[in-house]
Amino acid sequence: MLSIQGLRVEYGARVLFNDLFFTVQPRERIAFAGHNGAGKSTLMKCVAGIIQPSAGKVTAPKGYRIGYLPQEGIHVKGISLWDETESAFAEAMEIKKKIDELGDLLEKLDPRSSPFSECLEEIGNLELQLEAFDPGRMKPRIQSVLLGLGFSEADFERDCGHFSGGWQMRIAMAKLFLQAPEVLLLDEPTNHLDIDSQAWVENYLINYPGAILLISHDRALLDTLCTRTIAFHKGRAEEYAGNYSYYEKESVLRKENLLRQYEAQRKEIAKTQEFIDRFRASANKATLVQSRIKQLAKVERIVIEAEDPVVNFRFPKPPPSGHSVAMLEKSSKRYGKHTVFDNFDFEITKGEKFAIVGPNGAGKSTFCRLITGQEEPTDGTYTLGMRVSISYFSQNHADELDPHKTVLETVEETATRDAAPHCRNLLGCFLFRGDDVFKKIGVLSGGERSRVALVRMLVQPANFLILDEPTNHLDMQSQDVLQRALVDYPGTVLIVSHNRTFLDPLVHKTLEFRPGAKPTLYPGNISYYLEKSAADRLLEEKNKAQVKAHKAPAPIVPTLSKLAVVTEPTAGGGNRKDQRKIEADLRNQRNKLLKPLQDELESVEEKIAEMEKAQVTLTEHLSTGEVAGDAQKFRETTHALEKITKSLELAFSRWGELTAQIETAEAKLPPL
Repeated sequence: MLSIQGLRVEYGARVLFNDLFFTVQPRERIAFAGHNGAGKSTLMKCVAGIIQPSAGKVTAPKGYRIGYLPQEGIHVKGISLWDETESAFAEAMEIKKKIDELGDLLEKLDPRSSPFSECLEEIGNLELQLEAFDPGRMKPRIQSVLLGLGFSEADFERDCGHFSGGWQMRIAMAKLFLQAPEVLLLDEPTNHLDIDSQAWVENYLINYPGAILLISHDRALLDTLCTRTIAFHKGRAEEYAGNYSYYEKESVLRKENLLRQYEAQRKEIAKTQEFIDRFRASANKATLVQSRIKQLAKVERIVIEAEDPVVNFRFPKPPPSGHSVAMLEKSSKRYGKHTVFDNFDFEITKGEKFAIVGPNGAGKSTFCRLITGQEEPTDGTYTLGMRVSISYFSQNHADELDPHKTVLETVEETATRDAAPHCRNLLGCFLFRGDDVFKKIGVLSGGERSRVALVRMLVQPANFLILDEPTNHLDMQSQDVLQRALVDYPGTVLIVSHNRTFLDPLVHKTLEFRPGAKPTLYPGNISYYLEKSAADRLLEEKNKAQVKAHKAPAPIVPTLSKLAVVTEPTAGGGNRKDQRKIEADLRNQRNKLLKPLQDELESVEEKIAEMEKAQVTLTEHLSTGEVAGDAQKFRETTHALEKITKSLELAFSRWGELTAQIETAEAKLPPL
């Protein structure tokens, strides 16, 4: 059990939090909430042992491992992706190396000597230690985690230095997951993940066997994963026994209750003060007055803190545009031999709001550069609509800001006359408050520069907005401000993002990019897209299984030598009764041959359905942290999955045989 006891952190006169107590039980999931700068990351660093608190301590049992993933700042180079992630098993690799060294030594020793026996015994002890790591499963576990985080097998031998900052964070995350510490400290783990990797990470964390402390601005992840929330606000930290949505509702109720207590206390104090003022000069009431004065001095006054101002921002009124905003016709984009997409038709019309999703490297940013006209299609045509003015936000724009200008100057130089007076309020919405607006761009962090670039774009008049991951460095309040402004914005919007909560009320179409495939348009928001795309993939897998079944070996056709073929009665021979008897005999003969085949086919289909369901359950179970981290459970689950997969293949093969037998028999049987 991890214990935080009386923790206090202060920077000069500013107290981030004081006298903080809480414990972390095994398998607990705790969210840290509060605006940026409230102390969430600082507390996480205290728990990780990176910084020392001003007072208090963090205690944990001996051997208790704490793994920490920061927001940014990790960069590894000079080692392959595989070797770097394999280093998560450094202890196991060291044991294996020692076993190999002792094995070499053993060959040089006399089998009859004492050193030989001692060496052999030490090897046995080390092999027992190594067995606890289940070395046979290390390679599959590394593969599973790397592929789940979006790496391809071709990446395994690449130097880590070739990967960008977002992918560097994935490498660090992979190592943490493989190390499986008792507590995971995750600071914005999904910032650089695409939607598939987000889903994988969410599922992995749900089943993780240890405890998790999480900082995230992904409301959906916090609600799904966490069961406790610690909220930081103006030097205080409060606990809430629920997820983020529970915290939001409960915090409102607590404030309302505190306000009622404040009003009741204020009235009681006023009443007491009135008594003191009225009878202060009365000798008969002197004792009572002194008693009331002492009573009033002991009252712990309830303080109602001023709420952070809620600022609603509206985009500058966009100039009108034509109905067709942008169009790609029979367009292709290639870089050398690499094809991003081919023969793609796409049109966005006035007022439409699209989400652009897909794994990293699938072509989302390339598509945005085509739409903005920064790049030309390799084939086909691109047409920008009449009177369309584009405002484009990308993460790269943060690096293009003048480092010698202040935050306020940088924003004001692009603002319209109407928007200029509101620049400071808008910067406050995006976490630049007070004197922060006078900081030079050159001293800001990467996330802060990204927020300045976003605000700079928002104050420009445009009728077509293209936003590439706009919420990565925004807290919940800033996300809400931007979301409300975009909902009310009358122009056209393309947003590259995987933030479900942010996008769902905003977009009504989703364009998905997949490597090697033509982009797919879904007529709905992100929730609709996730549901529909999952159903489409399930159907595709089912169709592939059926195609595989139809490619079974040639069927064995039952012999018809014993089947009596009844010809039609001759004209003038037999009556209606005889005809019915002939038809009944024919039906009996058909049933005698076909019924067993049809019954067996129905039985096989039921078994296939049961086994497919069991296969899906086992596959999901195999990827859970509980199974992946337990060697015995992993072996048992893998064995069960292999067994049911073989049984399923045999069942599909038999299904194909039976289907072909029935079709062949029916073709040779005379009609009724």
